[in-house]
Amino acid sequence: MGTRHHDDAVPAADSPALGELQSAATIDAAERELGTTDLQTRSGVTDAPPFWSTNRHRRTTSSASYQSLDQNRPAAIVLEDHSKDDDEQALSCWAQSVTIDDYSVVSGPSGIGAYVVWHCTVSTIKGGDMPLNKRYSEFDRLRENLVQAFPHADAMIPQLPRKSVVSRFRPKFLDHRKSGLAHFMNCILLNPEFASSPILKEFIFNWT
Repeated sequence: MGTRHHDDAVPAADSPALGELQSAATIDAAERELGTTDLQTRSGVTDAPPFWSTNRHRRTTSSASYQSLDQNRPAAIVLEDHSKDDDEQALSCWAQSVTIDDYSVVSGPSGIGAYVVWHCTVSTIKGGDMPLNKRYSEFDRLRENLVQAFPHADAMIPQLPRKSVVSRFRPKFLDHRKSGLAHFMNCILLNPEFASSPILKEFIFNWT
């Protein structure tokens, strides 16, 4: 019986140690929880800010993009039939080509006041030819009148060959002027807008 009472006393003797272990475990858990809470408090991260939500940000960007596209959308394209305009322009082109065939130097009385006459041929679409005899000053006046009448088409009106008081009767200079005048006349007569203008008709039918 005494031995049995001695064995019953052993757990009673060890109970303080068990209590200390339990207390230590409880304190350790509390410290860990406190440390985590303190870390969150120091970092300021208690909850995710609203702008961290990627889905919300994506919806906002998409809405703004569609709104911007609606505001910047160009006006609707309207198709117009201008086929008749092409027919009218085709009818305005009555010339097929222009050539500067030759030139003649005309002398004034006593050799004073000489000038050059350019012999041109306008070939029409219908097959006829129109001879023209024009001085350089007439080509110059034609260009000036066209520039005034068609200021929007200035780039389509070629420049005339340069003038020269010294070389104006030299063959090399006249050959260069001949090519330049031919280019000028073809650009003018083969343009429907210029070909149908009263300015060009006056130039063609005004015989001098």
